[in-house]
Order: sequence, then structure tokens, then C-alpha cells
Amino acid sequence: MARIVAIANQKGGVGKTTTAVNLSAALAELGKKVLMVDLDPQGNTTSGLGCSVNDRNSVYDAMMARAKLKDCIQKTGVKKLKLIGSDIRLAGAEVELVGVPEREFYLKKLLGPERDEYDYVFIDCPPSLSLLTLNAMAAADSVLVPIQCEYYALEGVSSLMSTIGRVKKTINPHLEIEGILLTMLDGRTNLGLQVVDQVKKHFKKDVFATSIPRNVRLGEAPSHGEPITVYDPRSSGAMAYQALAKEVAARNRKR
Repeated sequence: MARIVAIANQKGGVGKTTTAVNLSAALAELGKKVLMVDLDPQGNTTSGLGCSVNDRNSVYDAMMARAKLKDCIQKTGVKKLKLIGSDIRLAGAEVELVGVPEREFYLKKLLGPERDEYDYVFIDCPPSLSLLTLNAMAAADSVLVPIQCEYYALEGVSSLMSTIGRVKKTINPHLEIEGILLTMLDGRTNLGLQVVDQVKKHFKKDVFATSIPRNVRLGEAPSHGEPITVYDPRSSGAMAYQALAKEVAARNRKR
């Protein structure tokens, strides 16, 4: 049965979508069957994997009961990695779901029948604590939180942790922290190293041993519609996400 992991941080620009694309691809390259769900109306995970929802059903169509979830799943350029894509129409879902009973559980109900088909399901959340993010947390077993190694690294994370705590109390008592991931680390600067120490002191064992460095190739890969492990497998960014994939797989074997 798949482990469902929501990748969330309401602060934008922390490497959330970069992590969604590249961690899912790296796990697929380890032989895991992976489904990536793009729950961000910006659709950057969809385009980052070289896909689109033009003439295809999207996660919006599934949530609005206009298509079956199976009909929204598409192949990517990475073997064993499949995608449920998104586009700007998804922004309307929150308005359309207002007043609908149990609206936080729509995604959970949709993903339930698919769990036996995959080893991992990742959900790329929008950069906000919205109904879409609540749907992801209601469906997930755990939340992976990327934190950028900058001065305001912990800003907003306390709000996210409070939300996770409320979700555990109200709609998903089994929700866990998958891990805290340090991204965009420049190990040459004192600030970067200070942030690492600060985050590790605050979150202790929840912090992944792997951190993601600042890497030009990571920034280039999305414009080519490829994960970094395909675009430049020898880059420091690719090696970091390969190491993270191994760490995630090892953590879940222990579970």
C-alpha cells in the first residue's frame, strides 16, 4: 500500500515544487512505483515533468466528479513515475466546494482505490494553508516540509505546524511529519550554516540528513520539462535528490 506524502509549506519559493518533481523521479529511478499529484493551480509540477493537461483530464476534473481519477493519470518521461496534472482551473475548486459536506476529504476518497497500485503518492500543495492543502493533509500519511536556508527560514513554519496539529486533532489523527528538508543551502556562507544549526536544534530528528544545495542546474531543469536526474544526473542537485530518495526509502522501511 502506498505511503501518501504531502509536500507543504505556505511560504513560497522554498523549493517545494522542485522537491516534488525531483524526489518523486529519484524514487522512481530506485524502482519504486510513484504517483505525483499536482494540487497547485500553478501547475508547475506538471510542466516540470514535461507534461500538460491540454486535452486531458486533470485533478480538478476528478475533484469535481467530471472524470474518474484513473482517467486523469498520465505517464511521464520517467519510468514508474505517473502524474495527475493540474492547471489554473483548480483555483476554482475551493469556491465550488464551499458549503459541500466533508469537502476536506474529497482527495482522500479519490486516492483510496489507487493506494495498492503504488509505493508512494506525493502531493504538491499550493503555497497557502487553503482547502486544497487541507485536502492533501486529510489524504496523507505524512507531511514533508521544505525550508529554505535563509534568514527567515522558520517564518511561517510555526503556522504550518499548528495547522498540522489541528488536522491531527480533527480530520486525520494518523498524520505524521515525514521530515524537514533544508533546501537552497550555500555551505560557503555562515548564514547557511547558522540556519542549518537553528533548524536542527528546533526540529531535532525530524530534519533529513540530506540537504539540497543551491545549484544552477536545478533551476534550469524545469524549463526543459525534465527532473534533474534526467537533465543533469551528475550535478550536485541530482546527487542530493538521489541521496534524499534513499533516505526517504530507508526511513519508510523502518516504519
